[in-house]
Amino acid sequence: MSRRCELTGKGVMTGNNVSHANNKTKRRFLPNLNDVTLASETLGRSFKFRISAAALRTIDHRGGLDAFMAKAKDTDLSPAALKVKKEIAKAQAAA
Repeated sequence: MSRRCELTGKGVMTGNNVSHANNKTKRRFLPNLNDVTLASETLGRSFKFRISAAALRTIDHRGGLDAFMAKAKDTDLSPAALKVKKEIAKAQAAA
């Protein structure tokens, strides 16, 4: 399983540990990923995603999964999330 957020595309970044003597060694900055279940009001069902804590705050800020998916870029979404986005858009168009 890759260390990448399914909704925002946030992944591992690299940098340096810098000691007091200014020695530099490579390190990795891992995203804060959580397994969450998000409910879609339009579809009336839930979906499981592995997303970053920042993405979870953004979903709350925008007013839920449906509103987040409407604004999300297709390039950032995982294939599973893209499928959910298309389902939501199709259900909203029919309603």
